[in-house]
Amino acid sequence: MKADRLLEIVALLQNHEKLTTHQLVDHLHVSSRTILRDMDTLSALGIPIVAERGRAGGWKLMDHFRSQLSGMSMTELKALFILPSDKVLKDLGIPTKGRDIRLNLLSSLQGNRKHAVRPYLEKVYIDTGTWKPSKERMEEFNVVQQAVFEEKKLYIVYENAKGEQRERLISPLGLVAKGSAWYVVATVETGDIRNFKLSRIKDSKLVREPIVKPETFSLATYWNESKEQFVQTLPSYEATVLAHDSIIHRLTFTGKFVENIQVGHRDDEWVTVNLCFHDEQEITEYVLGFGGRMKLVTPKHLIGRIVQQASAVIQQYASDEEPTNETKEGL
Repeated sequence: MKADRLLEIVALLQNHEKLTTHQLVDHLHVSSRTILRDMDTLSALGIPIVAERGRAGGWKLMDHFRSQLSGMSMTELKALFILPSDKVLKDLGIPTKGRDIRLNLLSSLQGNRKHAVRPYLEKVYIDTGTWKPSKERMEEFNVVQQAVFEEKKLYIVYENAKGEQRERLISPLGLVAKGSAWYVVATVETGDIRNFKLSRIKDSKLVREPIVKPETFSLATYWNESKEQFVQTLPSYEATVLAHDSIIHRLTFTGKFVENIQVGHRDDEWVTVNLCFHDEQEITEYVLGFGGRMKLVTPKHLIGRIVQQASAVIQQYASDEEPTNETKEGL
């Protein structure tokens, strides 16, 4: 803890040039006496810290004491400040906050280079989480991460989208954070490469057998190609609806898989809208979700399904409202 605090003090003084004891106390949440002892420790270690007295005084580093990340272009330096979110670092077991890492990077720069990259520290924050905290199963993360880093095989119990569980022996090649979810990329028994969502791994056991990594394998290249192939294989179902004018602004915020929304002809309070979905059930649920403010025009064969499901809902609530015998007697 003390070593981390000493490094943070040096980083703060390099970034702010001069800080009072009170400012350091507020930032580090320690006592004034602790700050004074830390300054003595840093001086003993050869760090040229000086104290300026007076109302404008404070602690500062000697002007000649600066380190610099050399040999890097400005674009590369800016990229260093776009670190993964704190959630990703936490999942990987790295307790250091992203901002602290970037502060240390900033302290290594001088002059115009520091001025150019500072906005990427102060004005950019990466949040890969969702508005509602994820309840994904992460108990197996540490075991999977260990297998990835040690390049060992792994037995897993994996649950597919249908809820079916199957034991698999996989050879982990890497971890990928996609949004708020984690995936492990691995070769399977057939030698093919597959993606496994960590929240669907119900059990895992490390196997003390080294994996055989495919030649020329690149995790980033594979993932981007795999993602592109997945998107291209997704089915596409187009639908035309009449939407009431009052819900037009809500269309882009409703329906997880709705895409390519195109607003067309407007007739009084009703607007013709073309939508694109990934399956027909999503079309049905989407239209029903807006009740009487949306009417399906095409595909026509789904109109009967919508009527049937809407009737089932009405019947369900109508049966709940049927008067009991006691109610009938009182009428």
